[in-house]
Amino acid sequence: MVFVDLDDGPEHPVYPGVGFITIPELSWWGFESPHDIVEVGQRVTCQFLGFDTHLGEARLSLRAARPDPLRAFANEHRVGDVLPGTVTKVVPFGVFVRVGGPLEGLVHRDLSGGPEWDALVPGLPVTVVITEIDCDRRRIALAWR
Repeated sequence: MVFVDLDDGPEHPVYPGVGFITIPELSWWGFESPHDIVEVGQRVTCQFLGFDTHLGEARLSLRAARPDPLRAFANEHRVGDVLPGTVTKVVPFGVFVRVGGPLEGLVHRDLSGGPEWDALVPGLPVTVVITEIDCDRRRIALAWR
């Protein structure tokens, strides 16, 4: 959790003028530590999510104050688009492929027609086709091209 000193915020019974950003609300992207996103003393602009009257806490979101990269991707691409990508991770159920900046999609293992599974390693360039973009579930489904 990240504590934010509010310029003009509601009073907190223990930490007056403090808001809170939970880890998932820090960024659209994955990260190792909150220090990868913010530093102590850094000035930030957040979106107000709500106020917990029971705990007296202002809930904030740093990521909601920035454009959603998946929605931007969905506005630019459609099912059937062919994209270059790079394998980022091979897992028992499939392969994650980076497409469009840091966005990743998944090619399920049960799909055939692509490279040999044993040859798939992180960093390998591949070509994929979009089979689904689900902004609500935050997923991009891919197949081999």
